[in-house]
Amino acid sequence: MPKSTSKLASKEDVQLRFGIAVRALRDARQLTQEQLAEFSDMHVTYISQIERGLKNVSLFNIHRLAHALSVAPAELLGGDSHVQGFGARHE
Repeated sequence: MPKSTSKLASKEDVQLRFGIAVRALRDARQLTQEQLAEFSDMHVTYISQIERGLKNVSLFNIHRLAHALSVAPAELLGGDSHVQGFGARHE
């Protein structure tokens, strides 16, 4: 298997892109941060920190957010092209 020549994204970059994806999906569903917090059983300040790329979100919380947004967890991780350049596959 050929080794990828692209540079691995930094932790901060991954967190920021994840937050952008959460915000884009929340906005598309016309939800407030308070509503998403309620639907995902998280605190509103935690949702805000996620959207600003300040939190390294656990797998369990990714699942909770995906459920609250009615998407597959992969969509939050770049499984959809709504966040340009995020989750691109390297051949």
